[in-house]
This record gives sequence, C-alpha cells and structure tokens, in this order.
Amino acid sequence: MELTHFNENSEAHMVDVGEKNITTRTARASGRIHMSHEAITHLTQGSAKKGDVLGIARVAAIQGCKQTGFLIPLCHPVALTHVRVDFNVDVELCMVKATVTAKTDGKTGVEMEALTGVNIALLTIYDMLKAVDKNMSFTNIHLEEKTGGKSGHFLFDNSYENISF
Repeated sequence: MELTHFNENSEAHMVDVGEKNITTRTARASGRIHMSHEAITHLTQGSAKKGDVLGIARVAAIQGCKQTGFLIPLCHPVALTHVRVDFNVDVELCMVKATVTAKTDGKTGVEMEALTGVNIALLTIYDMLKAVDKNMSFTNIHLEEKTGGKSGHFLFDNSYENISF
C-alpha cells in the first residue's frame, strides 16, 4: 500500500483531493480515561470545582473535531455536517469511555476529526479532575469504524496480540 502523504521524492505533502468524488463520510472513534474512585465520584455527583465535567468535555470534543485541520499539519480542513459525542461512565471500573462520531459530505474522510475529538474529550476530563487525581490514564484510543470514500467501509479488528480492548 502506498503512503499518500509523500510525493515521488519521499517528501511530505498535502494530498490532492481535487479529483476525488464527494461522498458522505463518517468515522467513529473511542477511548477511555481511567481514574480514582474519588475522581469518578466527583464526576458522577457533579461536584467537580470546575463544573459539569462531561458537558464541558462534550463541547471541547466538538471544538477539537472542528480544529483538526489546523492542528495536524497535513490534514485538510473539513466542513463537518455533524458531530456526536457520547460518554459511558463505569463507576465500578472508575472509567469513562468517550465515543465521537464525525460526519461530512466531502472529498476526504473524517477519521482524524473523530480521533482528535476523542483525545480532546479525554484531556478535558483530565483537566477538570486533575486537582483530585493526577494519576488518570488514557487507553484504547482507536478508530472503531469509518464509511464512505474510495477505501470504503472499515471496522476495527482487535487482532493485535498485545492489546486488550
């Protein structure tokens, strides 16, 4: 498979998408943040000093998706048609799973937007709860699914031997 972000001289460049067809493209990514019992209690009880942790993380994820083309040098700015952010809070495991789905009608995909949104959501949760837990960690950040475009449908395959999702 040819790497598309390099030209014939092996120099990095922005891919020319001018001749590509406009199609509906979606991408869903997810990741987890693990935290202490104290931190998850603040999150679920709404007692974090900085405010509504998941509400602010949701808005931050959407902003992150919208800024991806400016943050990652070779990404095209994408006109997003929809961004959805979901959180699954597991109090027993002291973990929050963030899932971001991005959508566009365009010439390039939105995988990077969804992945950026997940990272920004998790970083925002960390920022809002770090006063009570600096040991929080991020895991399992990955693209779950993508549709549209020349490469078609992709569904995450958990076939890596050393990764447990």
